[in-house]
Amino acid sequence: MEQIRFGRTGRNISTVSLGTWSFGSANHSADGYPIGWAGQEEQDSLDVLKRSWERGINHWDTADVYGSGRSETVIGKVWSIIPRNNIFLATKVGWDKGEYDHYYHPKLIVRKLEKSLKNLSTDFIDLYYFHHCQFGESEALVDDAIALMHHFRDEGKIRFIGLSDWKMTLIMKFIDRVNPDVIQPYRNVMDDDYKSSGLKTWVEKNNIGIAYFSPIKHGLLTGKYSKPPSFEEGDFRLSVKEFQDENLIKKLQENRILLENRFKEHLQPVLHGLIDALLTDSPTGCVLVGQRNKGQSAAAAELGTALSAKDANWVKELYSTLT
Repeated sequence: MEQIRFGRTGRNISTVSLGTWSFGSANHSADGYPIGWAGQEEQDSLDVLKRSWERGINHWDTADVYGSGRSETVIGKVWSIIPRNNIFLATKVGWDKGEYDHYYHPKLIVRKLEKSLKNLSTDFIDLYYFHHCQFGESEALVDDAIALMHHFRDEGKIRFIGLSDWKMTLIMKFIDRVNPDVIQPYRNVMDDDYKSSGLKTWVEKNNIGIAYFSPIKHGLLTGKYSKPPSFEEGDFRLSVKEFQDENLIKKLQENRILLENRFKEHLQPVLHGLIDALLTDSPTGCVLVGQRNKGQSAAAAELGTALSAKDANWVKELYSTLT
């Protein structure tokens, strides 16, 4: 597995890293919104962690709300066989209000960090993210939240500070104030405003790490679906309207064939085109690939080599017309 220097963190991490959202299995938010991945068994998750480590995938990403702590707890079970210091471990805070009126209430952040440390069975977290950029009415909570992150770092409970959001424009709104070591935006070859948002310029100017999440649009971009799929209750994909777009699904199947032909020499031609295209313009970046079983872990380990600029542009043009 290839590695990159994760920006100013100075740490070397795998270009393909492990996203563990699915480890939380099916789940709902407090208001009934589906936010999980149905059908995930704990043993499969444990197998993925072991296989990923064996294959050199040394950056694992989770969050406190994945399964209401289930994903973190599964990770916390493996340190008897995997040395904790071998893994660059990231988690997040920000999607559970508890009894407070906002996700980033200072007392809640303190409590959430302590719970994550306990769930993960660790004394420190390498990278602790703000899970989103909603910092309260008139942005009233942002300064106190940032100050808390610095306090956690001074205490040695976290090593680096991260900032995440589904919208790159929101990350840009707060990036100067937070001054994160790493950002985690949503990006794939179909939904991509990395350059137009100004984020690419900021990352390069400030030498920060970047980790892209949902790089295959929750599996949709692979073209594996022949018709709109159905999902169990509590599965996040129930809320993704593109899964019910028959015309899009047909086009994605056509694109799959084009990828298979273009990259036929690669062991994973479709994933190579979709995922490795995101590495071409990101020398301090990695792609978080969700792996739910041994087979997916093996496939992920065959990725991580950036496409040439020519190939990356070809892939991006192939999908840019679908938005």
